[in-house]
Amino acid sequence: MERYRLYRWKGACYRIKSPFFDVVTREVRLQRALLEKYIEAHPGFASSMKPVDTGPDAPPVARTMARAAAKAGVGPMAAVAGAFAQFAVEAALRAGAEDTVVDNGGDIYIASHRPVTVGIYPGEGVLKDKLAIRLEPPDLPAAVCSSSSRMGHSASFGDCDLACVVSDDGPLADAASTAACNMVQDVSDIERVLGEISGIGGVRGVLIVKDDRVGIAGDFPPLVTNAKDPASGGFRPSV
Repeated sequence: MERYRLYRWKGACYRIKSPFFDVVTREVRLQRALLEKYIEAHPGFASSMKPVDTGPDAPPVARTMARAAAKAGVGPMAAVAGAFAQFAVEAALRAGAEDTVVDNGGDIYIASHRPVTVGIYPGEGVLKDKLAIRLEPPDLPAAVCSSSSRMGHSASFGDCDLACVVSDDGPLADAASTAACNMVQDVSDIERVLGEISGIGGVRGVLIVKDDRVGIAGDFPPLVTNAKDPASGGFRPSV
């Protein structure tokens, strides 16, 4: 059975499950180099907190990030982890892989002909280790990307335990989860934000956790018990 392997590159940590590990890591390095070169010439691309237009010299990874960010109303770097994950998985598929999963710091792109379960970690509150989602083969490939105001290194303008977005598009899922997290300040915001984010074209579904409240909108995958929950009877997530 294929196991997850860790790969660290320039401060990022990837969990990779693929028969083409070397192809995946080579693609990560390639896309990182292309993006860094573009940012050297266009530093505003990396610093902007709002959507930006790309120049004619932009590589595909920068263009996809910019398009996703424009749909979500955030800066393009909010889409970087999801973009790298998707580009890496697609490289493995072109090389002949049937199944490949790339987890880029919690932003995940999944291609699989078997069901995949993804644990959802909303922090140390009452829902810790309780939540997971199940994706069936007809739902894949797909991106599952999350953002939090309380975890991770990314800047957040909200007060949200977790926003999780599922989409066919990795950069969009990443950017939309950031946008959702930025908009939630109070539990009273959940319903409005669910409506706004699920209304973005290309977003399949969204989940928001704020304190002890969970909201779901769109075609979000079914929730299942997380393996870390003692009540789960030993169910083990795949991711």
